[in-house]
Amino acid sequence: MKELSRIVEAYEQIADKQQKAALATVVKVEGSSYRRAGARMLMTDDGRWTGAISGGCLEGDALRKARQAILQNKPSVVTYDTMTDENASRLGVGLGCNGIIDVLIEPMDYLNAQMDLMRVFKDFLKDRKRAAIATIFNIEESMQYGIGQRLILDSQGHELSNIEIPLLKEQIHPDMISALEMGQSSHKIYTVEKGRVEVSIEILHPSIELIIFGGGYDAAPVVKLGDALGWQVTVTDDCIAHTGSKRFPGACQVLHAPRENVVDTLSITPYTYTVLMSHNYAYDIAVLPHLLASDVQYIGILGPKKRYLKMLDELSQKGMPVSEEDKQRIHSPVGLDIGAETPDEIALSIISEIQAVHQGRKGGVLKEKQGFIHERI
Repeated sequence: MKELSRIVEAYEQIADKQQKAALATVVKVEGSSYRRAGARMLMTDDGRWTGAISGGCLEGDALRKARQAILQNKPSVVTYDTMTDENASRLGVGLGCNGIIDVLIEPMDYLNAQMDLMRVFKDFLKDRKRAAIATIFNIEESMQYGIGQRLILDSQGHELSNIEIPLLKEQIHPDMISALEMGQSSHKIYTVEKGRVEVSIEILHPSIELIIFGGGYDAAPVVKLGDALGWQVTVTDDCIAHTGSKRFPGACQVLHAPRENVVDTLSITPYTYTVLMSHNYAYDIAVLPHLLASDVQYIGILGPKKRYLKMLDELSQKGMPVSEEDKQRIHSPVGLDIGAETPDEIALSIISEIQAVHQGRKGGVLKEKQGFIHERI
């Protein structure tokens, strides 16, 4: 969500200057592409942009299309077909991705007249709860519906905007509820009256919330990498010397709290990931049962395997055996096997595993993956 946050910030600056702008959104992808549906780019009439819809190949043409959309104050959908080298050359782009990408380009004046989409994005970034956006991007010419009309639902399924066509809304709404529950974006084709309507259903996911237990020197690169990805990072320790805010400038919160009730002071959500890396066995063994009693789905523990096995044995002797189900939540030794040795390399290993687990991946090499690399599991 870091890219979306930058787009919102850029829009607020544009709005203050009353500058003309357009928003480009990837609404559909067939085959391969650098970015997937939901990628966005905010473009101004002076040729600047924030965000990206490709690896740099489509942005120039999108800027030209944006200027047209701004002048006409009318949204349009641009299709980039790079399934063959001939098509790519004709478009003047060098993607080499062998895909078809549909991009919706909307002038901000038109968007604001329809609804304040940026306000929805801003509220989403603040509330940090899942949301669903259904956007009409393809209609048959005989139909009266408008490209860019949207239905937006919050995490509870409450409507934040309303598509003006009741019959279409009745079909889209249950699919959006299902998408919210599954957490997966999709695109649908609906038949309404005399024609078909193509709709992109996008699920907005909050960024990862990473809680690091232990404020040692090697926690700093983990915080730095997490912050670079736009994650919300919290560092906590019961040693006052380890909880100076200047030690972790990228952290959203640095918390000094006793180990016995530290979890009670933290907010655990479906997007919370935790790592025990205090290098203090007594601290880790005290915090672990509290994490297991919570709903957190990922518990990383720094250290060798024998240290983790010792923790399991000690908890069992204390009458707190760790179930097989709970063991699935624990990742110890934490991190992917990338040959990490230094604190920075270990941080990369930890962050990479969290990203892989978050996306339902195993963290293997892409050359051995079958199918599209961006497919969400």
